[in-house]
Amino acid sequence: MPAEKILVVDDEQSMAQFLGIVLRKEGYHVVTANNGRDALDKVKAENFNVVITDIKMPGMDGIQLLQGVKKHDPSLPVVIMTAYASQQSAIDAVNLGAFQYLIKNAKNDEIKLVVRNAIEMRRVRAENLYLKRELRRGHDEKTIIGSSDEMTRVFKMVEKVADSEATIMIQGESGTGKELIAREIHYRSRRATGPFVSINCGAIPRDLLESNLFGHVKGSFTGAVKDSPGLLQVAEGGTFFLDEVGETPLATQVKLLRALQEREIIPVGGTQPIKIDCRLVAATNADLDKEVAEGRFRADLFYRLNVIPIKLPSLRQRRDDIPLLIDHFLRRHAQSGPAKTINKEAMELLMKYDWAGNVRELENVIERALILDEGGVIGPEDLPDKIRFGENHRGSLIIDSPTLTLEELEKEYILKVLNHTRWQKKRTSEILGINASTLYRKLIAYGVERPGARLMDGEHPDSDEATHAA
Repeated sequence: MPAEKILVVDDEQSMAQFLGIVLRKEGYHVVTANNGRDALDKVKAENFNVVITDIKMPGMDGIQLLQGVKKHDPSLPVVIMTAYASQQSAIDAVNLGAFQYLIKNAKNDEIKLVVRNAIEMRRVRAENLYLKRELRRGHDEKTIIGSSDEMTRVFKMVEKVADSEATIMIQGESGTGKELIAREIHYRSRRATGPFVSINCGAIPRDLLESNLFGHVKGSFTGAVKDSPGLLQVAEGGTFFLDEVGETPLATQVKLLRALQEREIIPVGGTQPIKIDCRLVAATNADLDKEVAEGRFRADLFYRLNVIPIKLPSLRQRRDDIPLLIDHFLRRHAQSGPAKTINKEAMELLMKYDWAGNVRELENVIERALILDEGGVIGPEDLPDKIRFGENHRGSLIIDSPTLTLEELEKEYILKVLNHTRWQKKRTSEILGINASTLYRKLIAYGVERPGARLMDGEHPDSDEATHAA
């Protein structure tokens, strides 16, 4: 097993030599640097287990080196050396993420103990990260499905950029899986043990978007009864996913740009900046180049967000993946027992359809077919008329019970979908193709109640979550 590698940074050669002697006797491989810039270059070029650095050096000092190391590899422990235990800069360094600080005249045993503890912490963090990734790989249903050339290129790009700290812009039509790609980037990154926090800029009222992003202080507006952190703070140590960023108002774009440049935010109604530490991934279904040209999106923010662009193909552009996706959705939404299958005629129809709503639309169609099918094989009769006969077909109405009124048929179908989704009203409204408020009104009108529960007066319907933290 190779020896753990330690980088010692000090502009005083005698101090670096002393630490090298002490640590090499313990079996460590020691590399030295006499300035912060050289040390940071070594960190980027080689793999180290611990960095030990003097705090006062000409040029790039120990604090600046610490910040550079943490930006490159947040999990790499940095030990700060200082002349005095009470030196404020050493305490500040710990607050900025240093593992610990050492007094320059510390005993050899103390030096060895600090290094051993730092190495153990890095090992435990790496183990936790591995376990978390394995757990996710084994249990996360919402995996990215695809083996087409188009998706293979996307997967390779995700693998390549996940471990960087660069901002990523995911571009693609609605329903192509932009959030799934953002999550994949998060779970493959060094920040995987941190939170994944998302916000849909198009789903938040414009007057509340800034409060959600940057937080607010008590009394800053009507209803602000207490201080509230922004989602950029909630994402500390993790990834912040900014979905539909093209919907951000121009005034908010200015503040978002400042947050990215300065790595700090000022809450609504506040005056004191707050440091943030999260990796930002943005997504859009809009043509932001056109939005910039027409003055609806700031060019400087676009360039700041679009450091690494990832373009997602539409489902029309990767039809080879449709059978794989169908099989995945049949298994995911099977209520019990073996998953249903789909016959050749239905598969041919699904392969030919243009899928304006992409993967999300395909999933809804398969889930609907599972609800309607009463046998074990899904056929053309279980598919929507627009897929069977074309987009311009006016539709046909096949009524199993001709004595039922239109309202009774609708109520029966809503109940069938509710039971299929186990009364998840958000998912039910998606399958029905209506919004949650419309579903809520229909449940009230038809007197539909969940067995063992009651819709109370004043209850709000389920709605699409605009923000999410995981």
